[in-house]
Amino acid sequence: MKDVFSIKEAIQKIEYFCSYQERCHEEVVTKLRSMKMDSEEIDTIMVHLIASNFLSEERFARSFARGKHRIKHWGKIRIINELKYKNISQTLINTALKEITPEEYLETFHSLSERHWESIRETNALKKRKKFCDYMLRRGFESNLVYDKVKELEGMAHGQYG
Repeated sequence: MKDVFSIKEAIQKIEYFCSYQERCHEEVVTKLRSMKMDSEEIDTIMVHLIASNFLSEERFARSFARGKHRIKHWGKIRIINELKYKNISQTLINTALKEITPEEYLETFHSLSERHWESIRETNALKKRKKFCDYMLRRGFESNLVYDKVKELEGMAHGQYG
């Protein structure tokens, strides 16, 4: 594989890179740097990609939020943190989160938490509670949701409802 690309070759390669998966600007810039493109060339290519609609941070953020929630079952906190890490603006993060309806969010949260609770093979109640809470918080669900759910699940385990 050769190391030096003309702008035309770089554009073809990067258009393909952007066409099979939504990308954020940072990923594309990193890829172009790895192709040994200089800052001026990168700017030229980025302008082309945005103008040609190969690159859209909003589309990326929306797709990212949808996918990470539906496929990986991530909560909003983790999605927000990952998008911030990718230098996505707060405005676009807010737009992206609208891709997940409150109903879908809670449905995912409840089914994931119930499935996980059942899968924890731990007889010590405190340890089970800690394992459950740690897991759900790592997934990025809000602490108030997690703590309310663990109370509900513990109540059900002891035959108390509510």
